[in-house]
Amino acid sequence: MTEKDSVTAMVEYFWDILRTVCDPEIGVNIVDLGMVYAIDVKNYRDGKFDVNVEMTLTSPWCPLAGVIAENVKSAIMDTGKCFNVAVNFVFDPPWNADMITAEGKMQLGLL
Repeated sequence: MTEKDSVTAMVEYFWDILRTVCDPEIGVNIVDLGMVYAIDVKNYRDGKFDVNVEMTLTSPWCPLAGVIAENVKSAIMDTGKCFNVAVNFVFDPPWNADMITAEGKMQLGLL
């Protein structure tokens, strides 16, 4: 497996890991809510990576932003595959309900 293949596989792996992190107010995972915009993985050394998660919140004034960021960091760090995890909140594009996946809509009873 090439380094590029390894990084691509890890990006997919971390998307799956973030499906275990729920928005504490809504009770649906942040991926199916459409809150995660990008995951950037840099190959570091000894098979471990630096991970940067670009995500948004359902509201820029979310009082649980710190909790969500810590839950994202913990979920990824707990894999033992990282040296560092950074969570960057962005608000462009702003989150809206159209970003929720079909799975998320089913969990919310919207489908």
